[in-house]
Amino acid sequence: MPEINRRKFLIASAGAGAAGLLSTAVAVDWPDLMRAARDRPLPDGAGVLVIATLYGGNDGINTLIPYGDNAYHDARPELAYAPGEVIHLDERLGLNPAMKGLAQLWNQRQLAIVRGVGYPKPDHSHFRSMDIWQTASPSEPVSTGWIGRWLDATGDDPLRAVNIGPVLPPLAVGEKRTAAALSPAQVPAGDGLDAIMGALGADDPDDTPAMAAVCEAYRAARTVSKTFDSVKPAVHQANSLSAQLSAVAEAVKARVPTRVYTVQLGGFDTHAGERNTQQRLLQTFDQAVTAFLQQVGGANVVVMAYSEFGRRVHANASQGTAGPVFVAGTRVKGGFYGEQPSLTDLDNGDLKYTTDFRDVYHELLTRTVGADPIPSVGPGRNGLGFLSA
Repeated sequence: MPEINRRKFLIASAGAGAAGLLSTAVAVDWPDLMRAARDRPLPDGAGVLVIATLYGGNDGINTLIPYGDNAYHDARPELAYAPGEVIHLDERLGLNPAMKGLAQLWNQRQLAIVRGVGYPKPDHSHFRSMDIWQTASPSEPVSTGWIGRWLDATGDDPLRAVNIGPVLPPLAVGEKRTAAALSPAQVPAGDGLDAIMGALGADDPDDTPAMAAVCEAYRAARTVSKTFDSVKPAVHQANSLSAQLSAVAEAVKARVPTRVYTVQLGGFDTHAGERNTQQRLLQTFDQAVTAFLQQVGGANVVVMAYSEFGRRVHANASQGTAGPVFVAGTRVKGGFYGEQPSLTDLDNGDLKYTTDFRDVYHELLTRTVGADPIPSVGPGRNGLGFLSA
């Protein structure tokens, strides 16, 4: 590239921002994360929380299956799983047959299942219920999410929380701060573009500090583009959750100073007659999470997965209330937490919740990111003990 063109381009880029050449319309890109990992790497032992939202209202009764309860089989003669199909966890409860990876984590004592999670006066609207879960405010609508309020209370580093995807979920929006947004997809650099990036990233002693910073950004972009070639193919896989979690795994291994990541999997609005659809989605979830935890190895990472509500006991195609929350990782003290809701003592056909979801958040904030949970979930909440100190 002729030097005069290079200098003109870098001068323009120094004013407009070099990231625009490679990034899509997102707040941060891979070079941003890699520079942060170099300049202020995640401290040794720092906890990382990954929040996985299962959109659509996952049928919790056919996820954590009460196969030993006759009321389950009586209420769902066609939808119920036979005891021999279920992955048994004890003499009464078992996992959906699609969740073989999580069953292995259970056997390794690295999976906690919090039973009967919900909130007072449940709302059957997908939108309002998801809003409640994400804002941690069951009593009245609020404009900030529980992670957003944590961001508001803990400083101004824009990379403390990162959503994988261009659209921020409500949980990641605070009054003053929001999570950053990152797409796992990167524009593939062909040979021509790679040569241009190499020329733009070459050092020159006559560059101004701003131009030198732009050069560094192009060098980082070129290096990271090659480094993350192994991640890019996952974007084209059917399992988009795998692509999201692969991006998170690479960031964690690079010691990006992000403490909270948010990922999502949709399609759980399956209702009573769609057992096969839910099983396929649970297999997608299971494979993505277990592969992710293998990728990050012994890193201090905790995954929490939830859905906005479950389903009613009877196979009547209606949304329900309480459901299980899954927490996995090497720091998890595996086992059951919370009381299993009764299938016969119901509230107008709904399961009665036994564990407030804000208690789950309380423990995650306290034990994973080391934060005061009160700004996020309010006073009077208690941890459940599923994480080691």
